Amino acid sequence: MATQDSVLAKFNLSGKVALVTGGSRGIGQAIALGLAEAGADIVLASRKMPDLEVVAHQISKMGRQALPVSANIRHLGEIDNLVEKTMAKFGQIDILVNNAGTNPVFGSVFNIDEKAWDITMGLNLKGYFFLSQAVGRIMRDKGGGNIINIASIAALEPMLGSGIYSISKAGVVMLTQALAQEWGQYNIRVNAIAPGVVKTQFAKALWDNPVIRENTENNTALGRIAEPEEIVGTALLLASETSSYITGQTIVVDGGHFSSVRSLLPTIESN
Repeated sequence: MATQDSVLAKFNLSGKVALVTGGSRGIGQAIALGLAEAGADIVLASRKMPDLEVVAHQISKMGRQALPVSANIRHLGEIDNLVEKTMAKFGQIDILVNNAGTNPVFGSVFNIDEKAWDITMGLNLKGYFFLSQAVGRIMRDKGGGNIINIASIAALEPMLGSGIYSISKAGVVMLTQALAQEWGQYNIRVNAIAPGVVKTQFAKALWDNPVIRENTENNTALGRIAEPEEIVGTALLLASETSSYITGQTIVVDGGHFSSVRSLLPTIESN
């Protein structure tokens, strides 16, 4: 049995409230369920309420409280509404998982227009920043908290065909470092997770393509792509007191991917 001071006890999130964006499916859903299993009450945010309600029901069956909130964090007004509803329900936010993301275009950066740029940066970077800012103020006044940003290995080596997505995720890595540096004095830890290819609906264009999937698996030490649940352990580590001296870090969870992502997509052309 875990004692109060044991390592296992430090993974316990009982009494904590976690806000997870993009929580209706994929990595966000898996993390939300994992944090709930560790004892946290969960606020789930994404655009589609019916999908959120399904996950909220799963969390309720664990004996935890779940609050689904429809929100597009590209828009500051919806961020404010999300935070207000969370505080009205729970009165605290201890953990923030910035996971919602988009990659609306695939192709050469020569062909990217302003709309695609704004949508990608608005959700993947602007949304992360302003939600972190709003939640960070609450954490500062409370005495601390944990923020986990979901980046990507595309932040560390650009993915051909997904240039602005790669740029946005590189911004998430720097956002993580900047917030960690400034907010450490308030006992707010900020870290990021950089997954490789994960079998989610979001990444289906990659893993559902036989050629891309085979190349991905061949260029990964473990010889396979990840399941969403394989990101949860790292998130739990960062959300818990087990990682109390870790901040400003980006942890790569990619199965040992060791060659350039560019080799997966060699035929991108520009007009």
